[in-house]
Amino acid sequence: MNIKNAQQEMRGNFLGGFTGQLVSGMIWLASASYRLWISPRYALGVLLFGSMAIFPLTQLVLRLLGRSAEAGPSHHLWSPGSQTGFTISINFLHVGAAALYNKDWFYPAKMIIFGAHYLPFITIYDMELFAILAGLLVTAGTGLAFYFPSSDSIGAWITVLVLLIIAFIGRTDVRNEEKP
Repeated sequence: MNIKNAQQEMRGNFLGGFTGQLVSGMIWLASASYRLWISPRYALGVLLFGSMAIFPLTQLVLRLLGRSAEAGPSHHLWSPGSQTGFTISINFLHVGAAALYNKDWFYPAKMIIFGAHYLPFITIYDMELFAILAGLLVTAGTGLAFYFPSSDSIGAWITVLVLLIIAFIGRTDVRNEEKP
């Protein structure tokens, strides 16, 4: 399989990343809601454990939407794509270190790591939209940490908004590509 065909298959099977971003957006929304209305401690747990569930939940949603939720056996982009998602949970150690230094850096640090994890998806999906997504999250997270260090859960709400907007743009792009 050549790289262009592999990228097209990834875009089609995964709706241009739509379901992953939708699931991620809902997890961030749950965390932000917990932070605002229930408990900051539970909000951190929601994002931690929710991040570990992004990939399986994405697979479930894709199957419910009637999509393949995987790539062919000779597909060379499947492995890097799935491995990239696991960096989110592993990098929670960095988020924890930042939050120990300043508790209000939890969401900005998570935004930076979450945004950076989208960089390989530019190649995996052949979609520049992931560069925009990564840039927005990394820039917003950095800006919040340095210029608004007491921003509390604003970073989570920004992330929800960015993820959902980009998700629907990506899905629209893929649907337009799939039209005969």
